[in-house]
Amino acid sequence: MAKGTLYIVSAPSGAGKSSLIDAILKRFNADDSLRLSVSHTTRAPRGEEVDHVSYHFVTKEEFEALIERNAFYEYAKVFDNYYGTSREIVEQWLEEGKDVFLDIDWQGARQIREQTPGAKGIFIIPPSLEELESRLRKRGTDAEEVIVKRMNKAISEISHYNEYDYVIINDDFEQSVLNLRSIILANRSSTKNLEQEVKAKFQL
Repeated sequence: MAKGTLYIVSAPSGAGKSSLIDAILKRFNADDSLRLSVSHTTRAPRGEEVDHVSYHFVTKEEFEALIERNAFYEYAKVFDNYYGTSREIVEQWLEEGKDVFLDIDWQGARQIREQTPGAKGIFIIPPSLEELESRLRKRGTDAEEVIVKRMNKAISEISHYNEYDYVIINDDFEQSVLNLRSIILANRSSTKNLEQEVKAKFQL
């Protein structure tokens, strides 16, 4: 069985990466081959977010204790809050042949690439900054000062798009879902991923 692929999915807040990943998991995971890594964070839950489903919500002290134990595949501090990805569960899923999504920023992506050269990066961008601001305001979850911070940071984040293997411009949501699925299917058919299976079947 081929090892799973780690997909690093990044975007400025409001570009739609979480919605795209959620759509893929709901529509195209009948074979149970996809997983989403649930990050740990020290920020407070928003809206209808559920602990251990949306995030593992922990205190700053608990998070820093996990850092000391080297429990994170990667972690970063964003807007005064920590975010981190559990090392143990991600590595377990990959060994089981599952493809794993990491919903993380470009800083975390750099940490992942250093440890996992085979990871694939996907960057999601909005069609324009105006549309991004409109989406953030429609969410109704952030205070005005937070929206201003996110907009100021968006251009800096987008400037890192060329560090990724793929870019999806999330203008038409349904098309973006298909684009994301196409990336996954194409990667599963790559020579590298199928090499061992082909050699075993044809005794090459």
